[in-house]
Amino acid sequence: MAGRAKFQVMKLTDAALERVREIVDNADHPVAGLRVGVKKGGCAGMEYALDLVDEARPGDDVIEADGVKVFVDPSAVLFLLGTEMDHEVTKFRSGFVFRNPNEVSACGCGESVSLKEADSSLLNQ
Repeated sequence: MAGRAKFQVMKLTDAALERVREIVDNADHPVAGLRVGVKKGGCAGMEYALDLVDEARPGDDVIEADGVKVFVDPSAVLFLLGTEMDHEVTKFRSGFVFRNPNEVSACGCGESVSLKEADSSLLNQ
């Protein structure tokens, strides 16, 4: 399939890219980028996990735009497929927001979600 662009698991808004760039640039040591994953936790069952990373791990899906690298943990790909990552600043909070079509429900405080796996055949498009 030469010449075909790789399917991107997630999309990042300009605001998210800018915030990731700020986080990476202000890290206390040189880092490769930010890793996005999911972990068990919270009252709804799962939480989004964000960590600075020094290097990619085997199997990471890499999203690169405008010199910013976001690594998607391979164990989270089916939970994050089709997600848009944004960064919002409101009167009461600022932080990353995930618009995830695989989200079944969220807790009242918005800190955790219930996710279903996406159809893996979407990865082959």
